[in-house]
Amino acid sequence: MSSKKTKEKHQGLVQVYTGDGKGKTSAALGLGLRAAGHGFEVYMIQFMKGQINYGELEAVKRIPNFTIRQFGRPDFVDKTKPDPKDIELAQAALDHAQEIIKKTNVDFLILDEVNVAIDFGLVSEQEVITLIKSRPPHMEIILTGRYAHPKIVEIADLVSEVKEVKHPYQKGIGARRGVEM
Repeated sequence: MSSKKTKEKHQGLVQVYTGDGKGKTSAALGLGLRAAGHGFEVYMIQFMKGQINYGELEAVKRIPNFTIRQFGRPDFVDKTKPDPKDIELAQAALDHAQEIIKKTNVDFLILDEVNVAIDFGLVSEQEVITLIKSRPPHMEIILTGRYAHPKIVEIADLVSEVKEVKHPYQKGIGARRGVEM
């Protein structure tokens, strides 16, 4: 199935993966992998992530129609006092998303951790809503991260909340290569 043929028949929707549980980015990556397998062009923009050895960065190098671009420092962002560089990088990510939307050859645009970027005040929910509304009709947009803003939830077509019931870090087990990173 070619993406051009699919664009004619496919109505792009807005999907949100939010909540305090693990697996939001993984769900978006799984969706992207499925779409790429059908010949769709997938582009993931990672907000607030940079220079970290995530396994997906290596994996997508083997998938010709799946791209990931990171915008962030390798440090955690302080919600109460974000570094000006964090704000600058989040805005650059949003600007890059607008460039990708203008290209219109992308079928699936994943905005990873954008909900957190909104909650931390790095970008505004209105800027993200404007971005979503500017997409071409065939483009699917997936937003991930905790703290999905109510206005984002309202305009979304699908919202999944990942709820933490139990997590290994409660036993002192840190992030593991190939699982959490």
